Amino acid sequence: MPDQARISNLDAIEAFRSALIVFISKTRQALDTAQDAVKKTRAWLQTEQPAFWASQIRARQKRLDQANAELMSARMSEFVETPAAQQMAVRKARAALEEAQAKMDRTKLWARDYDRTVDPLSRKLDSLRDFIDSDLVLAVAHLVELQKIIEAYNEAPAPAASSETAN
Repeated sequence: MPDQARISNLDAIEAFRSALIVFISKTRQALDTAQDAVKKTRAWLQTEQPAFWASQIRARQKRLDQANAELMSARMSEFVETPAAQQMAVRKARAALEEAQAKMDRTKLWARDYDRTVDPLSRKLDSLRDFIDSDLVLAVAHLVELQKIIEAYNEAPAPAASSETAN
């Protein structure tokens, strides 16, 4: 019975090491994408959306003022008995303005609560990145060392058979 194991195929270790390197690379890219999305969403909520809804409120307020003026003009006119079209225009303009104000309020609420809501999840991404950057990179290094050790073991001569016999 031989005293030394003969390991002739290191392909499985190499394949696992290669797959682990690909996994690390793809996971880093996914984490970068997720963190960029968090930053972009924060900026969108804190700068772009408030500016957009503020301009919408101004424009819709202007339309409401114009509809009110047309309604008053129609009421004073001798040729129009019931200004139904103008009343409907005022209702639509008022509803549009209220919608814009409600969306501005929701945007402010989300902007205020965004960090409190997203930070715990973002910290989990950071801990996953730490695991990837430390533990898995270390695992790749250990696999390289394991391959070297096994190759050296395979190249070493077999120990001489023991001539001692137990009495």
